[in-house]
Amino acid sequence: MPADHRRIRVPEESQPPQLYAAGEGEAPAPRDPARLRPVYARAGLLSQAKGSAYLEAGGPKVLCAESGPRQAEGGERGGCPARAGCEAPAALSGRLLCDFRRAPFSGRRRRVAPGSGEERELALALQESLEPAVRLGRYPRAQLEVWALLLGDGGSALAAPLTAAALALAAAGVEMYDLVVGCGLSRAPGPAPAWLLDPTLLEEERAAAGLSVALMAVLKQVAGLLGSGEGGPNESWAEAVHLGFEGCQRLYPVLQQCLVRAARRRGGAAPL
Repeated sequence: MPADHRRIRVPEESQPPQLYAAGEGEAPAPRDPARLRPVYARAGLLSQAKGSAYLEAGGPKVLCAESGPRQAEGGERGGCPARAGCEAPAALSGRLLCDFRRAPFSGRRRRVAPGSGEERELALALQESLEPAVRLGRYPRAQLEVWALLLGDGGSALAAPLTAAALALAAAGVEMYDLVVGCGLSRAPGPAPAWLLDPTLLEEERAAAGLSVALMAVLKQVAGLLGSGEGGPNESWAEAVHLGFEGCQRLYPVLQQCLVRAARRRGGAAPL
């Protein structure tokens, strides 16, 4: 019987591509615990959003957008006028709303329904870490909305969206006390494990504990901490927080340059 050259014959049996993935069954190679993967950041990427940012930090890839301020649902106009030196009372202060989603192709994890418990928890952590840095008193009875979409999960699934969301807020011109920078850490199981800064997805999956640190780098104030996993000595957690602070400080100049480049593209900054 003549062969059909219009089609490509395939094996009758096939194996999933994960079977051939490099390093799946091997222990992570020793590395510098304070290593940070290369970071690419760009602000003002989406023309439809008032502020947006894209961040790629080795493995994780995240896209964030910001809209507002707009009148809060159920709120009324009025209150403290938006002028220099005027802060609204706490009851009239604006609010920040955050939404977090994983793209269906973001990683090997099982696809969950939109708005799942994990996504709601990460959205709440995102909101609580950004609120201390935003001057919500300057937006009385208004709301700011931030959306974060995780395009690729390569570890630090909270730290990367947190940094990108802060960039999106700054690119939108939202008044902030400082820029929030996020770093993730993981601790391998063992009798005397060391904390690893900026863990990969494989390192996170095999970790006994994890920690996400949010820092206002210039003010040197903690914006948020989220830990999980087996408990350990207090000194160990303190060491992890200190290592996370160092990582945030090292990332801050990269984010500064990202905002400077975005301002130059808009033509709103004088040449340096």
